[in-house]
Amino acid sequence: MATPRNIISASLLVLGVLVASASAWAFDGQPLAKEAKLSLEQARAAALKQVPGGTIADEELEREPGGSGLRYSFDIKAGKTVREVGVDAKTGAVLENSVESANAD
Repeated sequence: MATPRNIISASLLVLGVLVASASAWAFDGQPLAKEAKLSLEQARAAALKQVPGGTIADEELEREPGGSGLRYSFDIKAGKTVREVGVDAKTGAVLENSVESANAD
């Protein structure tokens, strides 16, 4: 027979698994994170310096030509404009800072 204590323990275990799963896939490209020398937080800070007052609308870690070949890519909204800022995941260098086109993927 299930006791209240066992039910609570099982519920907490399930909740912990769900939270761990959600945080493990917090952004596109998470499986590549082990190759990055820069954390997502460090890359966010570098990207936001490029667009003062902007807010991140999308972020991913991807293999992309240029730099080390591994970059964080951010879509940063500032007013009505969306800029794409790419930060090298191994060096921290800003590799791209351009206005996102209307047909962007």
